[in-house]
Amino acid sequence: MLIYRGLSRISRISKKTSFGRRWLPSHPLLSGASHSAAAAAADSSVKVLGCREAYSWSLPALHGIRHQIHHQSSSVIEEQLDPFSLVADELSILAKRLRSMVVAEVPKLASAAEYFFKMGVEGKRFRPTVLLLMATALNVRVPEPLHDGVEDALATELRTRQQCIAEITEMIHVASLLHDDVLDDADTRRGIGSLNFVMGNKLAVLAGDFLLSRACVALASLKNTEVVTLLATVVEHLVTGETMQMTTSSDQRCSMDYYMQKTYYKTASLISNSCKAIALLAGQTAEVAILAFDYGKNLGLAYQLIDDVLDFTGTSASLGKGSLSDIQHGIITAPILFAMEEFPQLRTVVEQGFEDSSNVDIALEYLGKSRGIQKTRELAVKHANLAAAAIDCLPENNDEDVRKSRRALLDLTHRVITRNK
Repeated sequence: MLIYRGLSRISRISKKTSFGRRWLPSHPLLSGASHSAAAAAADSSVKVLGCREAYSWSLPALHGIRHQIHHQSSSVIEEQLDPFSLVADELSILAKRLRSMVVAEVPKLASAAEYFFKMGVEGKRFRPTVLLLMATALNVRVPEPLHDGVEDALATELRTRQQCIAEITEMIHVASLLHDDVLDDADTRRGIGSLNFVMGNKLAVLAGDFLLSRACVALASLKNTEVVTLLATVVEHLVTGETMQMTTSSDQRCSMDYYMQKTYYKTASLISNSCKAIALLAGQTAEVAILAFDYGKNLGLAYQLIDDVLDFTGTSASLGKGSLSDIQHGIITAPILFAMEEFPQLRTVVEQGFEDSSNVDIALEYLGKSRGIQKTRELAVKHANLAAAAIDCLPENNDEDVRKSRRALLDLTHRVITRNK
């Protein structure tokens, strides 16, 4: 049974997990050799101790067993929630606002900037969903609609500022996609032609820059220096992570530690720091802000690890982009790194590169014989458990909307590790 135990247990969790500490020193994969990382990941039913006695998504959950969350004061099993439906109305408002925010004076730039904000190609809107749920989970409630149904009923100052973080995060995310597609010479994204493929590299880069500038303007409007610093650091991390990916040495390409650090910068930093910004704007304590950060960090890492699996197991149709795209671009991800630990001779193939398609085939053969895919899934499960533990450590709250949002955040940890696209 999940029990919200509150902040009285934070001191305990700081001794037994990485919560409350900075990312790199505390992460188990970054504090020792990659063999110890593989051993930690190989436990398919990781137990997270601290604010709860045991919380675990074990690998059977990957085969359809849904996690069931219980009421604190009841033995009745809670109904399953659709996290996206809980914030559907706000997501619709955010989508309209985002489309208005990326309007530009120059028609060509306007068309490029709104390319992935148009109806039907907005993507999963995963990050805004997480952030809106986090806002409610921290007791920032959506105001009751006015009797005349005016949309401005949502616009109390605090909730509007929370929504602004979601908008800023989505603009930064899309800008990073535009820039990544140029660097990767991608031709598809979200099931349609990538912007660089349709309009050219130069316009795609400028559109990404334009979105970042719009995000900066929105960020400045919050007039909160700590939040500005957090989101500015995210942009720095995105650039750092991409540079790490482009300029690796042979040893770095084969290092799980290096891979996890790069993954945090490229993927998890945005959602973790945005979750923390939500907590800070709500006036939450430093301890709660750290828990929000830890949820976002571990959810983001789990998300990317499953992305790495799907790059090998998914189809272009299901992913909305080419499968095997990472390895074909010479990017070494967790499945290959784990396979390399079982078959050291694979490193020779990795060092030769993958310009020769026969090397891709050889690497895939080794991967098929290894437990690389399974170990990557297990590592994703481990981070999903850590994300869930962070939510479980939030202060107790009996408000029904708060409890629903927390259950929805827990449900997202399951969805992340069981998704197939």
